[in-house]
Amino acid sequence: MTLAILCSGQGRQHRDMFALTGDAPEAAPLFARAAALLGSRDPREFVRSEPDEVLHRNHAGQVLCTLQALAAAAVLADAIPRDVIIAGYSVGEVAAWGVGGLFDAAVTLDLVARRAEAMDGATHPGDGLVFVRGLSRDEVDRLCQRHSAAVAIVNPGDAFVIGGGREALDGIAADARAMHAARIVALPVEVASHTQRLAEASAVFREVLRRVPVLFPPKASARILSGIDAAPVVARESGLDKLAAQISHTVQWADCLQACVEAGATAFLELGPGHALSRMVAGIDTGLPARALDDFRSLQGVRAWIARHLDV
Repeated sequence: MTLAILCSGQGRQHRDMFALTGDAPEAAPLFARAAALLGSRDPREFVRSEPDEVLHRNHAGQVLCTLQALAAAAVLADAIPRDVIIAGYSVGEVAAWGVGGLFDAAVTLDLVARRAEAMDGATHPGDGLVFVRGLSRDEVDRLCQRHSAAVAIVNPGDAFVIGGGREALDGIAADARAMHAARIVALPVEVASHTQRLAEASAVFREVLRRVPVLFPPKASARILSGIDAAPVVARESGLDKLAAQISHTVQWADCLQACVEAGATAFLELGPGHALSRMVAGIDTGLPARALDDFRSLQGVRAWIARHLDV
């Protein structure tokens, strides 16, 4: 029986995202490190007091979401098996390297701050992302070609995140409505992540990664997947190449979930914030149990769920 850990990306930050991890002594050093990256603001107070607009800014969002994954992994270390499979969505892929032990946890937080800085430096005013569900990949590709945009993330069930400039995204949304797409949502992200508009950011981040210590292979038997091709990380340099390239290349998230299943995953736990990734598991295999940390009222409840589904 094998557990797959899913590390969430930006977009689901909320006031209570640290309800289960905020008071855990195991996570205290991580909250202190994140505070230094948030202008000396305690992350727990930050999410409770700042308006949504601030929570969803690129720098704050990347730090907060990565902090949640690392804090959850720290407090659940006694319950997570060594042979876990780990996949991360967007910035969650950097968190996955930290959860899997390839990066030190404090280094991981520093890295996502640098990643956000590189992305902001390469971003054009008005850039963003839009979610479209219910059109085929061919139809979405034609819309992107027509409006000079690009597919940023491929999710299960004909669901796509598209990146580009505001005029392009508005045009795609209008055309998708005319084509009777099932759902169209402008995402609270101000960068065209995972598109060639951020090629410069990939190059900058790769230089940052050259100076970062990597524990490879990891001490644990974790299997960590690359987002752009769903392949396991099997070598330090090629893994870092992909981690940097992911900023400006399409994330094949549907393939990542399928790769978890093919690697033997029998249960999925999303570290959060939010439930988006755990709910996507149903698009791959409706019979597999999948929960998010936000589903639980206590850490003991999470531990009990893990034990029940893995026969630990």
